[in-house]
Amino acid sequence: MLILVSGGSGSGKSEFAESLVVSSGLTERVYLATMRVWDEESARRVERHRAMRAGKGFSTLECPAGLDRLEVPAGAAVLLEDLTNLFANEYFSQTGAGACDRVLAGVERAAGRAALLVVVANELFSDGMDYEPTTLAYLAELARLNRAVAARAEGVYEVVCGIPVAWKEATP
Repeated sequence: MLILVSGGSGSGKSEFAESLVVSSGLTERVYLATMRVWDEESARRVERHRAMRAGKGFSTLECPAGLDRLEVPAGAAVLLEDLTNLFANEYFSQTGAGACDRVLAGVERAAGRAALLVVVANELFSDGMDYEPTTLAYLAELARLNRAVAARAEGVYEVVCGIPVAWKEATP
């Protein structure tokens, strides 16, 4: 089963996504960590997420890129945190061309092996800002990726102020 959880920064999307994995009844829980630690702020975010999942039975696989080549454990509950970082890492790399297709292939592959794949995505499309063409191209491809994952998912949730809103409901 594939579930997409989206929301803005600090919305509670990570906590909700973790709760879906923990409540699934699956005992093998894998956290796919996509963030590259560049500075103190990103290090603090990583530590906050580690503290959130402490004691919940997660093992961690670092996956800042190359999800299409990663073997997730068959039958596990997998939490991909997050799609936006993974895509940015792929898109802005030296092999950026085809990033959307590579990441989508990785999501499909992981969903095919896992009993449950919960994918977290940041909502970046509502700020009303004007961006440079490079950023606009990135956002357009990210939107395409999000739509493709949502189309394949059995469940799609948006978390707003800690409240999950089901756009396409699925119970793991």
